[in-house]
Amino acid sequence: MSETKKLFVKTYGCQMNVYDSQRMQDVLAPLGYQPVDDPKGADMVILNTCHIREKASEKVFSDLGRIRKHKKAKEANGKDRMIVAVAGCVAQAEGAELMRREPMVDMVFGPQTYHRLPEMVARANRAIGRDRIIDTDFPAEEKFDHLPEQVSRQGFSAFLAIQEGCDKFCTFCVVPYTRGAEYSRPGMDVINEARQLVAKGTREITLLGQNVNAYHGAGPTGGEWSLGRLLRELSDIDGLDRIRYTTSHPRDVDDDLIAAHRDLPKLMPFLHLPVQAGSDRVLQAMNRKHDGAGYRDIVAKLKDACPDLALSSDFIVGFPGESDKDFEDTMQMVRDITFIQAFSFKYSPRPGTPASAMELQVPEPVKTERIMRLQALLAEQQLEFNRNCLGREMDVLLERFGKLDGQLVGKSPYMQPVHVSGLPETALGQIVRLKIIEALPNSLGGELVDTPVQKRDSERNVA
Repeated sequence: MSETKKLFVKTYGCQMNVYDSQRMQDVLAPLGYQPVDDPKGADMVILNTCHIREKASEKVFSDLGRIRKHKKAKEANGKDRMIVAVAGCVAQAEGAELMRREPMVDMVFGPQTYHRLPEMVARANRAIGRDRIIDTDFPAEEKFDHLPEQVSRQGFSAFLAIQEGCDKFCTFCVVPYTRGAEYSRPGMDVINEARQLVAKGTREITLLGQNVNAYHGAGPTGGEWSLGRLLRELSDIDGLDRIRYTTSHPRDVDDDLIAAHRDLPKLMPFLHLPVQAGSDRVLQAMNRKHDGAGYRDIVAKLKDACPDLALSSDFIVGFPGESDKDFEDTMQMVRDITFIQAFSFKYSPRPGTPASAMELQVPEPVKTERIMRLQALLAEQQLEFNRNCLGREMDVLLERFGKLDGQLVGKSPYMQPVHVSGLPETALGQIVRLKIIEALPNSLGGELVDTPVQKRDSERNVA
């Protein structure tokens, strides 16, 4: 058995990075690496980075400055060296610059290569700092085929990557350049990983992909499974009570997926469907390949299939050339559709993307004024939805302890945090029916309805 070593992983950005970080831990576990919550004294530190937001690389360098102190302190105490690695999309996009600016980084590797971590670690240990490792190629082999078959326990809710990469080439986005072309895992690989997670206590799974509804994985007897077909297969797994998926592209919402929202009770009535803008002119400049009317039509079909469905979305404000009218078109779309959650950002150029070279960049003060107006409207809609939940009964998956003594916190079907007091710790991992008695801007409060609490699968009687 390998000597136990301490591994600290910091995850930035999206849910896919959360999944990747977990799988990095799985890959390194046979080498004796066990996760810790503090980089101080760690034998290996991995910063799993995201390149979507503004100044992403500068945030990484700031964290590396703090890590450098821990690394020097460890070496000064005569202990084994600390391996420092930068992974993910910043590593993929700016690997050479990372190495140049920060000499204490031992390894830089992109999101398609972490299945080769054991080999990289072995090289780093032999090199003792002399042979620094950079691996940002897109390998010919699929990383999912080379990951450990067994997955570690993630919790009562878990992420499961089913699709990676993007072929859409939105003009503002770096994902096609950092994650590569679209790839879908074989259907039975996904089913088997889901079964493992459920066997370890998971009750809710969120399927992940850069364009998750572009999924077209190989079926076990030939042909391809769509996301709708995969959802139906997952729905048949005993003990899996809730299914979600993110992030979707409007172009890939097909009739089979809409039917899944109609037919599958385990598929939660909450969908993240990014639109980015309400102006057709801006959507065309973004190369989104859909217009506002098309997005509205998709939403109408989804809500017809599942009347309880609620939406969240992504918005970019101040895209190059966005006029006052273009922005008002976005505001009108938000008013027309209503979103119970949303992520909204001011446009910031990403080097190498077509939008970064576009003319008519919107002045920063204008972007700031517009984002404040948009976020105020979105916050108003979120609070109104939460208030409309008052008096309703909801099934809530309890996942963690709250900030107050005796308080537990879970998720509603609509992803709202819901807190409840007076339940025993053994209620964690259970789905309980709560009556909503408090509505806050970002969360709800509930009280137990006088009905039996669902037991975890491990506690249910087997006939």
